[in-house]
Amino acid sequence: MIDQRVLPARLEIVACASPDEVAAAIRNMTVRGAPAIGASAAFGMALAGMQSPADRVRDWQGHMRKAAVLLKSTRPTAVNLAWAIDQIMRVAESDQPLAVLRQQVLAEAQRIADEDVAVNKRMAEWGSSLIDDGDTIIHHCNTGALATVDWGTALGVIRTAHEQGKRIFVLVDETRPRLQGARLTAWELQQYGIPFAIISDGAAGHFLRTGQAQKVFFGADRVAANGDVANKVGTYMLALAARSNGVPVYAVAPSSSIDLSIRDGGEIPIEERDADEVLNIQVNGERVAPEGAAARNPAFDVTPCDCLTAIVTEKGIVYPPFLENFPRVLRSDF
Repeated sequence: MIDQRVLPARLEIVACASPDEVAAAIRNMTVRGAPAIGASAAFGMALAGMQSPADRVRDWQGHMRKAAVLLKSTRPTAVNLAWAIDQIMRVAESDQPLAVLRQQVLAEAQRIADEDVAVNKRMAEWGSSLIDDGDTIIHHCNTGALATVDWGTALGVIRTAHEQGKRIFVLVDETRPRLQGARLTAWELQQYGIPFAIISDGAAGHFLRTGQAQKVFFGADRVAANGDVANKVGTYMLALAARSNGVPVYAVAPSSSIDLSIRDGGEIPIEERDADEVLNIQVNGERVAPEGAAARNPAFDVTPCDCLTAIVTEKGIVYPPFLENFPRVLRSDF
């Protein structure tokens, strides 16, 4: 996997040789983005299956369950993580000879990865229809190829619109405190040749109020049954500012991110990360926060469904009321 902690200064590849190493890579954000960590966890499960010393199916399945618990504990908000692990466990719990099961879990992990690419490209086709020639788009966090197996969700939509020949410009939220926008999205846009400018998270309202942005796009780590969206912290404020100024707001997420078991956003667990991510920011080589200061660092926030214009999935563009329309869309074929 690409080590996202060192971009854009260096492009480095990290190889994980055990489920423990995959879990560490997900936890420390070597790899991040809901679809990417889902696929990474699936391959972590495949590693567990291949490396287990068990010679009986029952013992091997016990090792797989332990690996599932380990990997599910790494990032609690993104539903793709648990979804991918559950897909692997359905295969692992089937009634097959042990040698067959080892190969089948590896094949299932590869299927999950390959499917993610196809899903992203299908979402990009749907979502690009929402972008007009000449649009300036505000984008939050990183939702491109780095956040997925390939292509991307919201940034994949923007990339497709660009490749269709639409003249677009992207205002890239820095996305504090880990700066996934300034570090990762800006780097990806450079690779694609898409014109952009980085803005501080707090500047988005200015561009929306003054008519300098026509659309807002972001991804989603989990979507509740009513359409509430959990995404990188700062998304809620961006969506509020856009709604206040009549600017359309689109979340882009695969159907695997839609969790119909969660009634609304209040039931979505919000990961709180180490305060040092906020406190250890430096300017001119000096730490900004005073020594001894405390910080709160939620990694995500919930954007209520009434702030969204639509949610783009690989099965179509879903409009409110989401509670009624999700089941219909999710039943449809890919």
